[in-house]
Amino acid sequence: MQIVRNLGGYTLGRSDLVRRAMSKKKQQVMEEERRNFIYGNPAENVPGCKARGIDEKVASGIYDTMMDFAKYAFNKSHAACYAVVAYQTAWLKYYYPMEFMAALMTSVIDHPTKVAAYILACRSMKIRILPPDINEGEAGFSVSSGGIRYALTAIKGVGRPVIDAVVRERTLRGPFRDLRDFLTRMAGQEKDVNRRTVENFIKAGALDCLGATRKQMMSVYMRILDDLQASRKNDMAGQMTLFDIVDEEDKKDYEIRMPDVGEYPDELRLAFEKEVLGIYVSGHPLQAYEGLWKSHVTATAADFIRDEDTDDLGGAAVNAAAAASAGAASGAEAASASAGGAVGENISSGLRDRQTAVVGGIISEKKIKYTKNDQVMAFLTVEDMTGTLEVIVFPRTYEAAADILNEDGKVFIKGRVSLEEEKDGKLIAEKIISFDDVPRRVWLRFPSYEAWKEKEGEVLRTVADHGGRDQVIIYIEDRKARKTLPPGQGIRAGEAVLGILSGICGMKNVVLQ
Repeated sequence: MQIVRNLGGYTLGRSDLVRRAMSKKKQQVMEEERRNFIYGNPAENVPGCKARGIDEKVASGIYDTMMDFAKYAFNKSHAACYAVVAYQTAWLKYYYPMEFMAALMTSVIDHPTKVAAYILACRSMKIRILPPDINEGEAGFSVSSGGIRYALTAIKGVGRPVIDAVVRERTLRGPFRDLRDFLTRMAGQEKDVNRRTVENFIKAGALDCLGATRKQMMSVYMRILDDLQASRKNDMAGQMTLFDIVDEEDKKDYEIRMPDVGEYPDELRLAFEKEVLGIYVSGHPLQAYEGLWKSHVTATAADFIRDEDTDDLGGAAVNAAAAASAGAASGAEAASASAGGAVGENISSGLRDRQTAVVGGIISEKKIKYTKNDQVMAFLTVEDMTGTLEVIVFPRTYEAAADILNEDGKVFIKGRVSLEEEKDGKLIAEKIISFDDVPRRVWLRFPSYEAWKEKEGEVLRTVADHGGRDQVIIYIEDRKARKTLPPGQGIRAGEAVLGILSGICGMKNVVLQ
C-alpha cells in the first residue's frame, strides 16, 4: 500500500483496493492496476509513476516484485503467531476432540453449510452428534452424554431470550419432567414460549427427553397450552375449578394424556429437523448410502461454496487448511485447518474452473427451462451430506437422463466446474446416473448372532421379494464375523427395499457400499 501511494500517487482508499486484489489473487484487476500504477489514470485521479519522474521499466519491475510477493508471503511475526495458534488448536483437537469440535461448530453457528461439513467430520472421527435437548443443551454446541449436543440457539424461530430462560429455569429448579411441566414452568417466565416456539422445539428433537414421541407431543401441545391459558384466566378472576379441589392422586385422571399415535416415519422426522435446524442431525437421507457416496464422488457441495472471508472455494471444513496457509490470521480459521475435512479418499479440495468433477446427492429442487430452440434444460439443486449445489443440465444431457431427474431422486453427476468471481461454484452436467444403477453391497449389522437368528427369516423373505444383482452381507458385531449371501440371494437395493430393511434392522444398521 505504501509503495503504490508513494510512487504512483494512490490515495489510501485506492491503495487498499490494490492490496485486496493481490490478497485475493485477482489477476485481471492486478493487470489493470499495473497500467494505472505505471501510466496513471486521470479519470480516477491516479498520477502514476511515469508522471512522477520514475522510469517505466523501473516501475514495471517494482510492480512485478509486488505481484511475486503476493503469490505467497508471510512476515515473520505473522508466521510465528500463526504457528503457535496452529499448534494449540492441533493439541486441543487431539486431546479434547469433542470439546474442540463443539467450539468450532459454535464459531460457525450462523452458517449451516459449514456446520454440516463439521458434522460430517465429527462422524468420521466417531463422535456422535446429538439433537438439541432442553434438559442438557446449552446456547452453543456442548459436550453431553458422550457426544456433541446440538446448540439450542440454532433452532429457527426460537430467540436467545427464550433459550436463556430455559437454561435459567432448568438450573434453578431442576430438569423438566414432561411436556406439561415444561410448558407450565416456562409460562411463568418473562418471555413466554408461544406455539411456534413449542412446535419448533418438538421438530428439532429438543423435547425428546420428556418421555414422549415427537408425533405425540405435536398432537397435544396446543391443548395443554390452551388449558394453561384458561387456568391463568381463572386465577386472575379468582375462580376455582374442579382441578383445584381434587386430591393430587385424582388430578392424574384429569390430565391431558399422550395419545397412542406412535412416532413420525424417519423421512418426515428428518425433514422436520432440516426445516427448523437447516441441516439433518439425528440422521440423513443419504446415511444408508454413505459408503456408496464416498467411494464415487470427487467433490462435495461444500467444495463449491465460496468463503465470505477468504473468497476461496470450499467455504466449510473441506478447504479450511488452504485458507490457513494463504495467511488467514484468526484462531477460528486455524482451528478449521486443524479440523481437516476430507470425507473420502477420492475427494479433494481446491476446485478449478472447467475441472471435471463427480458429485452425488439428492435432487431437492428442479427447475425446467426452455432454450430458444424450444429444447428442455434444467437447473437442479443437489444436496449431499455437506450442503447444496447448483447443477446446470443442458438439453442433450437432460434428454439422456430425463427419466431419473426427479425431485428426491438420488444421482451421481459428472460434469465441468463453472467458477465466477465472488460467487459459489456450479457444475455443468455431462453425465448423470441413478444411485440404483451403481452395483453395490448392502451390509446388515446385528449386535449378536442371536439377534441375527431372530431376524433371519424376515430378512431372507425381504431379499427373496426384491431380487437383484446387489450383494447382501450380514455382519455380526460381537463376533466380528460376516456372511455374504450367495448370488441367488442378491437384491436390487432401491429406496423401497432399503426402507424395509431399515425397519427390520434399524436405520443405522443398514449401510450401502
